Amino acid sequence: MTYRYVKSGLRFALLAALVTLALPHAAHAYVGPGLGLGAIAVILGIIGSILLAVFAVLWYPIKRMMKKRKAAADASQPSKD
Repeated sequence: MTYRYVKSGLRFALLAALVTLALPHAAHAYVGPGLGLGAIAVILGIIGSILLAVFAVLWYPIKRMMKKRKAAADASQPSKD
């Protein structure tokens, strides 16, 4: 079997898979309010945890920088004693 035939076979398989996925199929399932709200809660939880992780990674360097600036500003001002 040559490479050309394998390549065309893969193209045909990909095209067949895309056509099959594009056709509407009847879903004999019921998504009740509990499952729907649970799915929404899971999606919001994942998005929230990602945002919280990004905030945590960015917050500590910013906090350290602000602490250094405050210490430098306090050291540069003369004391009022």
